Amino acid sequence: MRVIAGKFRSRTLKGLEGLETRPTYDRLKETLFNVLAAAGMVAGCGWADLFAGTGSVGIEALSRGASAVHFAESSSRAARVLRQNLASLGLEDGDVAERDAAEALRQWERDGVQFDVCFLDPPYRLHGAYAEILRTIARATLLRAGGIVVAEHEKRFDPGEGEGDLQRYRLLRQGESALSFYRRSTETNKDDEG
Repeated sequence: MRVIAGKFRSRTLKGLEGLETRPTYDRLKETLFNVLAAAGMVAGCGWADLFAGTGSVGIEALSRGASAVHFAESSSRAARVLRQNLASLGLEDGDVAERDAAEALRQWERDGVQFDVCFLDPPYRLHGAYAEILRTIARATLLRAGGIVVAEHEKRFDPGEGEGDLQRYRLLRQGESALSFYRRSTETNKDDEG
């Protein structure tokens, strides 16, 4: 794994052996960041990286100028590698919540944390996690006005149109994966499917 662009471009990140985490592939990551950069949602923005694994998406956001990233990863093994990846880039003060993503969101809300982008990439077998996270964000004050939630998922699985006023406005498919983009319905502008 490597950082694709920005100040840490081409830096290698540690991964995990086995099936415990599934990194976001470079091509899909590039698509994600192209879409979000075009919407002005990378540089200067606060991020949450849920089910972060070893942190490649959140670290990519930091490399491209995100103001802060809050990581949530429940696996202690993956969280340890995530902290090592942050330290190798001089980002030792990165916020890593070693807990379930929904618990991390509730704690961040209690702490007054807000973000512009929330990326979630649960293990594909945890289909129920998508609705739980979308529901938690929809009910919370974590997402700033105009903020975006992006869910990576299997192309054959549909995480749904949304929860509460958090509604999908774009779906991009690439290879065996897909990205669903959500906003509060009062802010939604319909885009064509990609």
